[in-house]
Amino acid sequence: MSLLEDLVSSLKEDRPVQEIHTCVFWTAVIAGRCGLASTIPPPGPHASQLVRGAGKLAGRSARVLAEYAKSTNTLEASIGVAALNSLLKPTEAHLSDQDALQLLLREGKGRRVAVVGHFPFLDRLRRDAAEFFVLEKNPSQGELPEEEASRVLPRAEVVALTGSALINHTLEQLLALCRPESYVLVMGPSTPLSPVLFEYGADALAGVEVVNTRELLRHIQEGATFRQVRGVRKVTMERKNDI
Repeated sequence: MSLLEDLVSSLKEDRPVQEIHTCVFWTAVIAGRCGLASTIPPPGPHASQLVRGAGKLAGRSARVLAEYAKSTNTLEASIGVAALNSLLKPTEAHLSDQDALQLLLREGKGRRVAVVGHFPFLDRLRRDAAEFFVLEKNPSQGELPEEEASRVLPRAEVVALTGSALINHTLEQLLALCRPESYVLVMGPSTPLSPVLFEYGADALAGVEVVNTRELLRHIQEGATFRQVRGVRKVTMERKNDI
């Protein structure tokens, strides 16, 4: 099975979907709990890829909606990953309040570090790393195009991957490029807090728990980037703490 198939099949519960909010940067699915994912619109004309059942998704099974994560329509996949995250509730004992930057500073000092995705703390990481690479779909100055992943990731000692790569179906391939002995972190609000990712090579997951759904919704409906979002708690799950 693929990573996405394993994630969906690992879900132990189901609940009806109460609300879906597909906002400019973030998609939220509420099914008892609130799950969050990046909003990635499909390329091309806006009518070229339609969300199946749009307007009739509330009330459906969240587990069935999580199947949308497998869709090649990235807007459907965004909804599917948010639905998946709404059904994941890690045991509190497996979580810590460390954030992604703390983990990467701990693991990356003096080592060869590669980051897939643009994050606000890259300059801080670059100062402490022996070598530092950033790969991006639309690279800025000093960044590498995503096509360089097959060259860079097998050489890296520490790798940070954006959880939104699950939405465009590249996360499994990126994990496979990492050396078994490297330290691999999957990070960002789209990241499923599921030990299934450890089976595919991740060592730690840095994601979020939504602790105030209404506050979160108010922010994402008003166009908030993640730095502006409120109502979430940053949490980390490490392989060594998973039991």
